Amino acid sequence: MVNTKTTVKEIGFTHEDFAALLDKYDYHFSPGDVVAGTVFSIEPRGALIDIGAKTAAYIPIQEMSINRVENPEEVLQSNETREFFILTDENEDGQLTLSIRRIEYMRAWERVRQLQAEDATVRSQVFATNRGGALVRIEGLRGFIPGSHISTRKPKEELVAEELPLKFLEVDEDRNRLVLSHRRALVERKMNRLEVGEVVIGTVRGIKPYGAFIDIGGVSGLLHISEISHDHIDTPHSVFNVNDEVKVMIIDLDAERGRISLSTKQLEPEPGAMVKNRELVYEKAEEMAAKFREKMLAQKQAKAGIAIPVDAIDSDELSDEILEDVPSAMEEDLPEETTAVVTEATPEATPEAATEAVTEATPEATPEPVTEATPEPVTEATPEATLEVSAEIPPTVE
Repeated sequence: MVNTKTTVKEIGFTHEDFAALLDKYDYHFSPGDVVAGTVFSIEPRGALIDIGAKTAAYIPIQEMSINRVENPEEVLQSNETREFFILTDENEDGQLTLSIRRIEYMRAWERVRQLQAEDATVRSQVFATNRGGALVRIEGLRGFIPGSHISTRKPKEELVAEELPLKFLEVDEDRNRLVLSHRRALVERKMNRLEVGEVVIGTVRGIKPYGAFIDIGGVSGLLHISEISHDHIDTPHSVFNVNDEVKVMIIDLDAERGRISLSTKQLEPEPGAMVKNRELVYEKAEEMAAKFREKMLAQKQAKAGIAIPVDAIDSDELSDEILEDVPSAMEEDLPEETTAVVTEATPEATPEAATEAVTEATPEATPEPVTEATPEPVTEATPEATLEVSAEIPPTVE
């Protein structure tokens, strides 16, 4: 009898090895990751997404967009592949929660930061108002316009659905603060047509202890109390009334802060004329404004130590380099219910010594720059209030 031995060849691959191999190719996902996924199934209040995990991930309807969504099919289609943000870790069933909304938020903040860096003007419709101001949406983010930065005669309630030009005041993703200004956008546009030393006609729209706010073609400029007259003024109320029509001269344009500073003091043909004979001031306004521009030019010549032709200097140069001592406009006080106010003390006006004649340079000698004795500025600070504004914060899905 022949014994036949059967040889069994060992494969060398156990169930443990197979499990280890699966683990090797199993992807590990963490909250905060952005992954590609394919829509596996759309449900009434969400959708199942295949992202390569052991269990299909889930995205609830409230996480499908930065905007309100009523139906998942407004955003997702079956078998569509796109990026998803992992919102939470696996639950007890091993399922991850996803979000598209978070991706849109990150990209929206990146975009508004870019717009702010470019000092861009954006347009947006007001969708709601409150006691402090108005609410708008920029790139899907909720932004706030403080009441002090809304330049319109309409009641705030009538602004809903109206589109406004806006400039950025604050873009802070960490604190979820997006604050904008309608007034600054209008001032910037108006400033493009204004010049320092120009005489304009305006209307008194508000009077504060520190000065009067003058409407000049739809934007507000500040006539500080120190720039009303060479004579001492106890209060602007003693000179002006609301709705008075006045003739003023522009002495500073600050496009970055959206501020216009005005003066009637520089238009006085004789000290105190704004108090004693206002009509004379208005009659001589253009003549006095021309003298003001000549004095500013002469001052620049003296500082530079060279002769500069009058027609070689434009108003922008005068604004930036000559009028350093001219007070800038303060922000208008807000009503008590307003939740934001910008505060900045305003210095007193340039002293009368600045108006002294400057000796012309001769070929033999170059004059020393004229030194002006400037008194210590008197400051009046406006009341402060705090602004607490938050851009919409996406809720965390538990």
